[in-house]
Amino acid sequence: QVQLVESGGGLVQAGGSLRLSCAASGRSFSSYAMAWFRQAPGKERDFVAAISWNGGSIYYADSVKGRFTISRDNAKNTVYLQMNSLKPEDTAVYYCATWGTRGVVLTTPPVYWGQGTQVTVSS
Repeated sequence: QVQLVESGGGLVQAGGSLRLSCAASGRSFSSYAMAWFRQAPGKERDFVAAISWNGGSIYYADSVKGRFTISRDNAKNTVYLQMNSLKPEDTAVYYCATWGTRGVVLTTPPVYWGQGTQVTVSS
């Protein structure tokens, strides 16, 4: 069982930055690929970014490439999402998730999810 707790969301103006954090419980964190998803009001939950267990493989949605950076600190059991040049269309609840595998499995929904953190970007 993995428990994930997101933090760092908030209200920011367009063009601003936020850094989201996801703290994971359990000693297996360093063995798990991690991901960020987001869900805007009235829309489906979409993939944002993912990172393999050792950071060797990283993936981004086209909509955030060049603006968002995913990273992890296995010593702190934490994964981060640095979000720069934010746009109003980035407004959503952001979720941290993991498949419980070393590699990223983009074809399958993650098994474990956090509760989400709200990010609101004003124009």
